[in-house]
Amino acid sequence: MTTRRIDVLDVLRGIAIVGTLGTNIWIFTDPRGPAGVMGALGGGGTAETFLRFLTNGKFLALLSLLFGVGMELQYRSAVRRGATWPGRYLWRAALLFFEGLLHYVLIFEFDVLMGYAVVSVLVAFLIGRNDRVVRAWTIGVATVFTAVIGLLTLAFLYGAATTVSSSAPSRLFAEGSYPEQVAARIGGMGTYRLEAVFIVPLGVVLFLVGSRLVRAGVFEDSGRGAVLRRGLMFLGLGVGAPLNLLTAFAGPDWFLVDRYLLPPLVALGLLGLVTTVALRTRGVPGPLRGGLTAVGRTALSCYVFQNLAGAALCYGWGLGLATRFEGLRPWWAIGAWAAICAVFMTLATLWLSRFERGPLETIWQWAYLAPFPKPRRPARETLVTDDKITDNSPQG
Repeated sequence: MTTRRIDVLDVLRGIAIVGTLGTNIWIFTDPRGPAGVMGALGGGGTAETFLRFLTNGKFLALLSLLFGVGMELQYRSAVRRGATWPGRYLWRAALLFFEGLLHYVLIFEFDVLMGYAVVSVLVAFLIGRNDRVVRAWTIGVATVFTAVIGLLTLAFLYGAATTVSSSAPSRLFAEGSYPEQVAARIGGMGTYRLEAVFIVPLGVVLFLVGSRLVRAGVFEDSGRGAVLRRGLMFLGLGVGAPLNLLTAFAGPDWFLVDRYLLPPLVALGLLGLVTTVALRTRGVPGPLRGGLTAVGRTALSCYVFQNLAGAALCYGWGLGLATRFEGLRPWWAIGAWAAICAVFMTLATLWLSRFERGPLETIWQWAYLAPFPKPRRPARETLVTDDKITDNSPQG
């Protein structure tokens, strides 16, 4: 099936993937690996705290919004074809969960794909309901989630609870072998997967918001879309970002607010800003936009590649740079982030010059279609769809 793809969605998805590495690079470049995540809260000096603020939680939230956009487009496609919903989408979610499980065990402790797979199953049964039902679910889950974050933050502030570091051996990732790290992920799944307690309810809210933003016309090059995007920019960049900057420097007791409560507001502002700029930009895209677009079209491959590259560069079974350059933090972490981004932006661009999908996207698409009989092609095909927005990526 031939589809039209809105370029701004690829740019946004590319920015989200690049931004998630901006968060994860602090894990890779810490000699303690994931064990150093909680211990670094509120530490690292002014420069490192500010650099962490730029990415912490914001691109996770942006990626969640874009998953919701993708689900809306898949739902529209199913309705247009007269297919049952959620129908095959549940198989799509199952494949995403399996891919995330492999990614977690073999590469990275803080995989988000498993959580997104769970959220997508929940949201699949809501996305087609009327606006009143969707609004009630969105407000209800958001209210409960905010209340829980608020109560936990109060508990931290008044000493009723404390942040704790991972139980993983502190030198495992600096000196341990690859099989030892895999075994640690399997044995520590309960600890490493704890973030799903926050990702799942937050994901439900952001998936539904992303779906409804499509319906509200946020990607339309129209007066209605422009007004909506300006409102998102004011809310996210004018209100959310300054408050988030305060919590970033407020210490570890504000960690939950700093990562899960305010970044989604900033992500909405980023979505509005990037969409506005992308819609106003005409002509042949430059190298940066072209690279981000290529990353967006191969998002699954780039997400896995960047984490594999970070592990190979920094961990003991690879080049071990986290230990060698420990004294150069935070600046060498920025250099590692920029280098990895440049590599996978270049590789994604070169790959798409010869192939339609990324390598993992190709495997994923084959696995998705394999259980179902191949439909017979009609005598003549129309190459124009009647939707303004379509998306056939596995991220949706």
